[in-house]
Amino acid sequence: MAMVVTEPCFGCKYTDCVVVCPAECFHEGQSMVFIDPEECIECWACVSECPTESIFQQDEVPEKWHDYISLNREMAEQCPKISEKQAPLCQ
Repeated sequence: MAMVVTEPCFGCKYTDCVVVCPAECFHEGQSMVFIDPEECIECWACVSECPTESIFQQDEVPEKWHDYISLNREMAEQCPKISEKQAPLCQ
């Protein structure tokens, strides 16, 4: 099971999680980051680095955010990879 970025990331787009990912499986969207489930090695390194607590293991994503499982897959295919920390959208 891959890790999934969910609703709390939307509009903030902190990238603390991105820099600790050994698989470099994050992709940058306009309003948030996404995890490519095909590249995620489920190391959990990103979970503790996420200031908005928006990253969950796929089978532990809260019911209200289940749509983010498919959204991460879809957007990871469309968005460029990101591996360096950037300024967040919110402060």
